[in-house]
Amino acid sequence: MAEFDPVPDSEAPRRRWQDGTDTFSRVYEVALGITSPTAYTDIAELADCSPNAAKKHLERLSEMGIVRENQESRPAQYERNEGYLEWQDASRIADELAVEEIIDRVRSLETQREEYETQFEATDPTAVSVFDAERHDTVHERMAAVSDWQGVIRDIRLYELARQLSQNDGRLIPA
Repeated sequence: MAEFDPVPDSEAPRRRWQDGTDTFSRVYEVALGITSPTAYTDIAELADCSPNAAKKHLERLSEMGIVRENQESRPAQYERNEGYLEWQDASRIADELAVEEIIDRVRSLETQREEYETQFEATDPTAVSVFDAERHDTVHERMAAVSDWQGVIRDIRLYELARQLSQNDGRLIPA
C-alpha cells in the first residue's frame, strides 16, 4: 500500500487555472464567485494576477454592470451584481424555452407559491418562524420548505423576466 501524505508538497506549483486562461477571464470568474465586498488586492491573489491588473479589469467589469464597486473603501472593494446574474439566467431561459413553456412554468410556480402561503398562513417567507415546532425534524422540514418557497419566488421573477425578454426580442420593454 502506498503512503499518503495529506500535506501538499509546497515545492510543487499549485495550478488553479487552465493554461491559456487570460487575466481578464480569471478576474471575471473570481468576481462572479465572491459573495461579499472584497478588496481588489484579495481578488488579484485569487485570480493569480497583479493588483493593478485586477483593478483595471474590475473597473471594466463595473462599467459593464457585472460587479459593483465601493470606491469609499480603501483598498477599493468589489462585489458581484446579483441583478446581472439574474438577467443572465433569464436570458438563458428565454433562449431555451418557447413563450408558452415559460408561461406554463410561471403558472406552475405560482400554484406552488400559493400552496406555501396556505401552508404557512403568510404571504412572505421571511415572516415565517421555523423554530415554532418542538421537534427537531419538524424544524428542519419547515426550514427546507421556507427555503424552497424562497426559491419558487426567485424562479417566478426569473421566468417573468424571461417571458418579457422572449416576447420583446431580447428587450425588457417593447421596442
